[in-house]
Amino acid sequence: MVGKRLYIIAGEASGDLHGSNLMEELLGQQADLDIRFWGGDRMREIGGEPAKHIRDLSFMGFWEVITNIRTIAANLKFCRKDILAFKPDALILIDYPGFNLRIAEWAKKQGIKVYFYVSPQVWAWKENRVKKIKASVDEMYVILPFEKEFYKKHDFEVSYLGHPLLDEIEKFKERALTKEEFYKANELDERPIIALLPGSRKQEISVKLPLMLKAGLQFSDYQLIIAGAPSIDESFYAGLLPKIGGVSILYGKTYDLLNQSTAGLITSGTATLETALLGVPQVVCYKGNPISYRIAKSLIKIKFISLVNLIMDEEVVRELIQKECNVAEMKKELKEILPNGNKRKAISLKYTKLIEVLGAGGASKKIAASILEKL
Repeated sequence: MVGKRLYIIAGEASGDLHGSNLMEELLGQQADLDIRFWGGDRMREIGGEPAKHIRDLSFMGFWEVITNIRTIAANLKFCRKDILAFKPDALILIDYPGFNLRIAEWAKKQGIKVYFYVSPQVWAWKENRVKKIKASVDEMYVILPFEKEFYKKHDFEVSYLGHPLLDEIEKFKERALTKEEFYKANELDERPIIALLPGSRKQEISVKLPLMLKAGLQFSDYQLIIAGAPSIDESFYAGLLPKIGGVSILYGKTYDLLNQSTAGLITSGTATLETALLGVPQVVCYKGNPISYRIAKSLIKIKFISLVNLIMDEEVVRELIQKECNVAEMKKELKEILPNGNKRKAISLKYTKLIEVLGAGGASKKIAASILEKL
């Protein structure tokens, strides 16, 4: 299998993370692969030839997609043309379903093998998309245990080989700083930390970060540290910070930050699972465009929005959504998960069960081996 060509598309920060781990394993197992990709800084660090950066791709919510429809159409056109010019032996599509499912359907008609990594959330809404997936995807690699059973009900065999974040967390723990090292390296005072993860897009940060700050600053025995998104300049955060100071921003150190945090206010998404796997009690916060939210609420049929609660099928961590995502509720729930809070111990016990449910590690390695074998 000499000189195989792979075209990989990841359109968001979480896809960049999963894509970088998969690329590392693919190249580790088959060094002469020729890879061209859409992704972020993590994937660029691994190698290959970048085609598009995720900072130009990610639009959140129904309204935002509508207002950026021309950009999305141009990206689709460029992608198809770029794939044909590259002539890959297979496509690896990572999450980013609105875009990637269109590409999968088109690629199948071109006779290109399609491997989909991280299933679209068809179990939440648009269940009719399963037919499209079955018709256009050669192999689906899911990362949530319950997805395998969901697809089985639709007569489509998919592969669950573990969740890739288990490996990411294990790799981090091998090199993690001690508390003393972390505090000294980042010039922090001696107070314990409340981590603030307001998201990776300007629109969500500008809505949620001021609320998180107002709630967190009411706990003066703690210092607040924001996990800075790699694509967002520090000047943007500065415009949202209170004039009193005492709030830090750390870039590229999210796992180190969470590892040393007592609790966190976390935006829904992959970060909720990362926070849980690092054992940090959290409050999940979501506040989107009102129009987008109303549309989503009428279409989506799930009980929870955080990965932690979805996987466990129960409310392990509190979710503050839309109107409930306010300063008073954040303060109240934060108090419950800090030391001596009523919910802290119960959350920690549920986190242990969560890891058991996710099963064994080695997902990226197993998926890479499976793709190479099929090629």
